[in-house]
Amino acid sequence: MSTDYEKALGRKIAFNRKRRGLSQKEFARLLNRSEAWVSQVERGVRRIDRMTVLEKVAEVLELPLAELAAEAPIVASVAEGEPPGASRLRLVLSSAHSLKAILGHHEPPDVPALRSEVDRAWDLTHQGKYADLADLLERLVPRLEAAARSAPEEQRPGLFRLLAATYHTCSGALANMGEPEAAWIAVDRSVVAAERANDPLLMAAGEFRLSIVFLGARHFDQAAQASGTAADALRPLAESGQIEAVALRGALTLQRAVAAAKANDAETAYAYLRDARGMAEQVGSGRNDYNTEFGPTNVGLHEVSVAVDLGDAGVALRAAESIDASVLSSERQTRFQIDIARAHAQRRQVDSAVSALLMARQLSPEMVRAMPSVKQLVMDLLTMSQPPSDQLRSLASELGVQEVRTST
Repeated sequence: MSTDYEKALGRKIAFNRKRRGLSQKEFARLLNRSEAWVSQVERGVRRIDRMTVLEKVAEVLELPLAELAAEAPIVASVAEGEPPGASRLRLVLSSAHSLKAILGHHEPPDVPALRSEVDRAWDLTHQGKYADLADLLERLVPRLEAAARSAPEEQRPGLFRLLAATYHTCSGALANMGEPEAAWIAVDRSVVAAERANDPLLMAAGEFRLSIVFLGARHFDQAAQASGTAADALRPLAESGQIEAVALRGALTLQRAVAAAKANDAETAYAYLRDARGMAEQVGSGRNDYNTEFGPTNVGLHEVSVAVDLGDAGVALRAAESIDASVLSSERQTRFQIDIARAHAQRRQVDSAVSALLMARQLSPEMVRAMPSVKQLVMDLLTMSQPPSDQLRSLASELGVQEVRTST
């Protein structure tokens, strides 16, 4: 495979930047990007993966878009199909469970059994076992909807809490599978259930999930708004010393950092990371309030993710060396390995990137197969390779990603 596309485009951008008399720093400011991003694009290390970004580059360079787009490669699309469980989770959200619950007759709920199944749903979500999760939620959601409306009044808040947590699991799975619209519906229902439970912290946990959905959909302003307003609302509870509120506010602050990084605002992103690190010191290790896994280790993982999003691959890889992610869920460990792979890809270290992706697949194969961003990363690695290794070819085949051929 050839890397002529990135190199040719980078050379053309650098030539025309100099033609306009712009330094990399000045060019970056006009693009609202980091200087590191410009340097990586010009060296052919980083691809421009959105037409809107290419349009902005062409505008600043005073070039016709076609002159830059002409360098674009012809790439084979990712194979059709969707992750196991995606359609079934959408159907869970499409069914009139609450209406049936209101109009039907129901037996008294077995609350301990329901609580055990909600815990199981979280385990499946963190393990990336989405087909099994769909099996469980098809049975669990209607039972919880019925129980929350038919149980004695004193039991209902607790049942609505379980219902909110269940919709959180559904949202998390759908967000990972690249289904933001359905994930948004699940989050919305979780917040409504949390409000009926009169649980403001659980409502804030819903905003945490919503910010993740917005990040996956590339709605960075909305992600920042959701996480930021919720974090600000929790400030009085956190400052009063309520440790669960501190943990939730810390988790929301990490989402603010990621949103800022994806918007190429390095100063703000690293400031939020510092704030979150202070909150993690208050919380300590070994907590998992509202399944956010917030603590010092998770702050470290987000430092890696933020650095990668900002194009600071060296910072990301150095930070990763000191992190033991084994104390976190397999979902978080998988994301960590994917971020390490992204950092290596920015440095064109293809073999190291593939090794990290294989580690991610070992941790959570269904999650890796489900994530569109992993498929895009593998496509990028194929483009960089001359030729691809057997391991990369095998991984690409497993994910349904075909090799890239350049235009002639």
